[in-house]
Amino acid sequence: MQPTNQKKRKIVAYCRVSTAMQGSGLEAQVRQVRQYCDLMQIKDVEIFTDENQSGAKQNRPALDRMMKAVRDNEVESVIVPAFSRLARSTTHLLKALDEFKDHNCSFISLSERLDTSTAAGKMAFTVLAAVSQLERELIIERVKVGLANARAKGKIIGRKKQRNSDMIRALRKKGLTYRSIADLCGCSHGSVHAEILAMKKEESEKQKILDEENAKKLAKESLQLQANSEPQELSNLQDNKISDAYTYYETVD
Repeated sequence: MQPTNQKKRKIVAYCRVSTAMQGSGLEAQVRQVRQYCDLMQIKDVEIFTDENQSGAKQNRPALDRMMKAVRDNEVESVIVPAFSRLARSTTHLLKALDEFKDHNCSFISLSERLDTSTAAGKMAFTVLAAVSQLERELIIERVKVGLANARAKGKIIGRKKQRNSDMIRALRKKGLTYRSIADLCGCSHGSVHAEILAMKKEESEKQKILDEENAKKLAKESLQLQANSEPQELSNLQDNKISDAYTYYETVD
């Protein structure tokens, strides 16, 4: 057998408290990790600890060192006392879990009894990913609804326009070039271009609405014509039947 120079990967743990006053909390987390390692007969474990570090922060000194080791493929498994010690948001947690997965590193959370090296752990990871995606889509949807509501109330979204929109549109309709309009209005060529695009979009939307209204009007007129023609066709049919009946009786006589 040929000797290999592949470096042995290590098992690490991460513990964190938000304030320096929670020193006993940090000790409790470390003790919990060591008890688990003793139970699972894990001999060597490197523990990374962050003190006075908020879970909302994605960059923390000890966490950054641990993630660098993960990216360098030096870590076989990451142990945490609870999800909240690693991340406070689902998005941040899923981002870390994705990195662990990409580097073939398992993740173990003691409080949630999650181990991504098992089938149940993989299923839980899939559920968490779905929840994170749902969370992102709900945020996007709420932002869109909020913007639409603000526009409906006449509020201006974003930076206030400095250009003279009415003047730019009027000059463009007279056939002036973008450069001439920019000189006359005292604005940039890009501002003129943006205003013309906005004008064309508005005109296109107005034309679309007008076309839809005309289509509805034509459909309504067509239905009315059809409704008016049906009684006349029915009357003609009845007259034909009566005429056929008279012809039959005259033939019999």
